[in-house]
Amino acid sequence: MARLIRPAIIFAGLIALWQIIVWISGAPDYILPGPAKVLTALLEQYDLLAEHAVITFAEIIAGLVIGTILGGGSALVMVMWRPTQRWLMPVLVISQAVPVFALAPILVLWLGYGAASKIAMAVLIIFFPVTAAFYDGLKRTEQGWLDLARVMGATGRTALLRIRLPAAMPAFGSGLRVAAAVAPIGAIVGEWVGSSAGLGYLMLHANARLQIEVMFAALLVLAIFSCILYFSIDAALRRYIRW
Repeated sequence: MARLIRPAIIFAGLIALWQIIVWISGAPDYILPGPAKVLTALLEQYDLLAEHAVITFAEIIAGLVIGTILGGGSALVMVMWRPTQRWLMPVLVISQAVPVFALAPILVLWLGYGAASKIAMAVLIIFFPVTAAFYDGLKRTEQGWLDLARVMGATGRTALLRIRLPAAMPAFGSGLRVAAAVAPIGAIVGEWVGSSAGLGYLMLHANARLQIEVMFAALLVLAIFSCILYFSIDAALRRYIRW
């Protein structure tokens, strides 16, 4: 019960803080609408928000799944075949040195205005934290365990499956939590650059029409998505990776 009460108190506190800022600043509704106006817009525009939210959520999930698979696979490749680490690691670093936001127009140009460019943006953002965390976990496996397994005749594959992978799962979980938190960024940035549907597209059009309360409502839905993803993944990790 305490797990439900604490988030409810935090949420209520944030709403109250929001309303206090509106009162103190005296900002007009077209600059900073109050929580009541945003909630009203959320209820009145429910069908429109739901239609665009489904598209964005699908892009986020697809990007998260593909990015996790590619990131985990890259970490395994670098650990199993060490020469590849010298080639792949610089590519990973370079991929993060280039601002992902700057790549959004290029991806839209290459992949079009559909979901593919948004999924690719999400994959680019997710790929590095998953790869780096999982690779670090695999590399930091207790050497004594590996030596003992070698003495007992375990092959490299057996040591990987029975020792290194379980030992690296907590680190992989940390990378997955970060990925869940940042996954919506890629999809939204892609929709801002060029799209015909999605919450990012809806936010741009609401902003152009000075429907700021609708824009805030879309932002609230996006925040709810991020929280659901993060806490769902965190609960799954706590259940299946108890160590």
